[in-house]
Amino acid sequence: MKILYLTSFLLISVWGYGQDNATLVSASSQEIPNFKLYPNPVYGDAVYISSDYNDTKLVTVYDVLGEVVLTDRISTNTLNISQLVPGVYVLQVTERQKSMTRKLVVK
Repeated sequence: MKILYLTSFLLISVWGYGQDNATLVSASSQEIPNFKLYPNPVYGDAVYISSDYNDTKLVTVYDVLGEVVLTDRISTNTLNISQLVPGVYVLQVTERQKSMTRKLVVK
């Protein structure tokens, strides 16, 4: 019985090794360079988002249930979050077809 398991394991290992590997795109090439989100946690009505690009950013904020609670396109580095109630959110920023996702805590 042990020989059957060993043979099966070896065949599966060799078969899996012979498969073509998918080309993986490194995460760092898809990230926004020098992305900064501050302050975090936030005690006021604004959060600041900066990067090397300093271009127009599409910002989407999700609550813990995955619902979109705020969408904004900003050309400065200031995002108004006054309509958000205190809690934990996920902030997604897209700039020049690259995206970053960060946790945002509003107090």
